[in-house]
Amino acid sequence: MPDTAAEAAAEIIEEFSFFDDWADRYQHLIDQGRRLAPIAESYRDDAHKLQGCQSTVYFAAEKHVTGVIHYAAESDAAIVQGLVALLLRVYSGRPAADILATEPTFLQEIGLDKHLSPTRKNGLASMMHAIRRAAETL
Repeated sequence: MPDTAAEAAAEIIEEFSFFDDWADRYQHLIDQGRRLAPIAESYRDDAHKLQGCQSTVYFAAEKHVTGVIHYAAESDAAIVQGLVALLLRVYSGRPAADILATEPTFLQEIGLDKHLSPTRKNGLASMMHAIRRAAETL
């Protein structure tokens, strides 16, 4: 695992740069989501369901005794699950200061901002809000 959120984001940018067309990028995104560990059953409830997402997204955050914040999330939609996987790669397992200092600009750099539907963009914004809110409050 890269040492910082920024390093993890740079790693994702590099991965996506290998794909010339969006069909391949979407497939890579979906593959990322498929490799994501399922969320604990105890988090699959209304209290952990993110608002603002067209698909169902469950989200949880816990602060470890070492000070890092671990996120868990999953979606019932393949592309959204891939987005979740990317966000968790960058932000989960990091200290709050690193999380808050790292804007999700890597998503624009890999071109996702131009290739997501408005509803997926809203869901992505909800997920980022939840990540930042947890980092601020835990």
